[in-house]
Amino acid sequence: MLRRDLFKAAALATALPAAATLARPAIAAPAPLLKFVPQSDLTVIDPVMTTAYITRHHALMIWDQLYGLDDRLVPQPQMVEGQTTEQDGLLWTFRLREGLKFHDGAPVRGRDCIASIKRWAARDTLGQALMARVAEMAAPEDRVFTIRLTRPFGLMLETLAKLGPPALVIMPERIADSDPFKPITELVGSGPYRWKADERIVGARVVYERNPDYVPRQGQAEHTAGPKEVHFDRVEWHVMPDPGTAVAALGNGEVDWWENPPNDLLPVLKRNRGIVTDRIVTQGALGSGIFNHLHPPFNDVAVRRAVLMACSQSDFMTAAAGTDPAMQRAGIGVFTPETPMANEAGLDLVRGPRNLERARQMLKQSSYNGERVVLMAASDQQILAALGEVGRDLLTRLGMEVDYVVADWGTVVQRRASKAPPSQGGWNMFHTTWNGVDMLNPMVEQVLRANGDKAFFGWPDIPRIETLRNAWAEAPDLAAQKKLAAELQQAALEEVPYLPTGQYFLDSAWRRGLTGLVRGTFVFWGIRRG
Repeated sequence: MLRRDLFKAAALATALPAAATLARPAIAAPAPLLKFVPQSDLTVIDPVMTTAYITRHHALMIWDQLYGLDDRLVPQPQMVEGQTTEQDGLLWTFRLREGLKFHDGAPVRGRDCIASIKRWAARDTLGQALMARVAEMAAPEDRVFTIRLTRPFGLMLETLAKLGPPALVIMPERIADSDPFKPITELVGSGPYRWKADERIVGARVVYERNPDYVPRQGQAEHTAGPKEVHFDRVEWHVMPDPGTAVAALGNGEVDWWENPPNDLLPVLKRNRGIVTDRIVTQGALGSGIFNHLHPPFNDVAVRRAVLMACSQSDFMTAAAGTDPAMQRAGIGVFTPETPMANEAGLDLVRGPRNLERARQMLKQSSYNGERVVLMAASDQQILAALGEVGRDLLTRLGMEVDYVVADWGTVVQRRASKAPPSQGGWNMFHTTWNGVDMLNPMVEQVLRANGDKAFFGWPDIPRIETLRNAWAEAPDLAAQKKLAAELQQAALEEVPYLPTGQYFLDSAWRRGLTGLVRGTFVFWGIRRG
């Protein structure tokens, strides 16, 4: 809590003088420019190589999607005009909108879509489920592609609308037809913005410019669906790890929009009449402690169960979101609360008083033999840093030796890909969070994958969970899906592929005068000044 107080004091010292200068008339910028403070620096630029949200924000700038999600999370045509189905749902035909062009001037073709789907599917849960049912994908015409299935797949449109992370975005075939486990270096999309690689400053700035050839759809912009109308010629991301610096910059009008100010600073921001605070990510976020299942001690389910027994979701969520009960929720399972798959199965394992002594006894009876646990934490994202501190305290009180490794989020993202033993540059555990839209069901939830090498970082291999996930994908109706979701949650809280740490909510902050911000995720179309 001391660190939170220090952040608040620094912000007060810098923001309050700024509020007193609001009477000065604003000076119009000579060219349309939007300055944004992202959650962290952009360290991975290939959208299929990571689940980091900053990379998803980046991907939605440059590339477009076949389908978008509306405010009800229902897929709507985006790059496609529409689709038809034949042969009892085994043959799907998709026609692209006329006039779609990549940034290099080449037309978007059906075979570009096929190559992009294949590359993305190698790294994604829903993509893997689709490809397991694909007999053939073909492009009989430039603006047409088909998917022929071996058996019906009711999640086809949800799959092609996958927001991720990683999101399914469409690249030129010459780029997409590459190893999905090696990063691309050429960023050519057909989306509303172009990447300005020549203006990239690592650790400080990311720049995009408007794509003048982009043709928006008709309709109303909702979430990632509808017209992607761009009203700024240029968008700059300015990386500011220090929240006091970001508060001052927003208060002075040096930047326009701050993605995720810490909740403790919202009262400071609200006192400035030039700033608006409101919620962009309406489904909130769910926390997760990621175990590495490849190495001791978390390759032993008994150790993971001991950690779950000792874990207080309230402690994690208070660190993440503050003490306001409206901004957090504890005692939850593995699906986003108040959505169709959320249920009560197994919640006795996360609710009620935590029994630390029982957990210590469970640890003594496990295979844990005093190994040092390499716990990674992000230093430049305040919520992840706070979750890391609670995680370190949890493991220490449980009786584990903890090697607490603190680095910027980009470094954590890179290190988590290592399967090496912790003593050789690998890791044992880290904490991360997920937007609620990415935890809605068993097929979009990355951390519920338990298929070994194809799973999320940590690579759990738990056949019980995989059997239930696959059954859920084949479920004939909502009732059957709900039943299987309850069985899955029970299994997940018993097998503990990851540590569920609760739900929290964050507001974003921007300069008054910006309008048209799209809700659901952070995108840069629809926004106007004045």
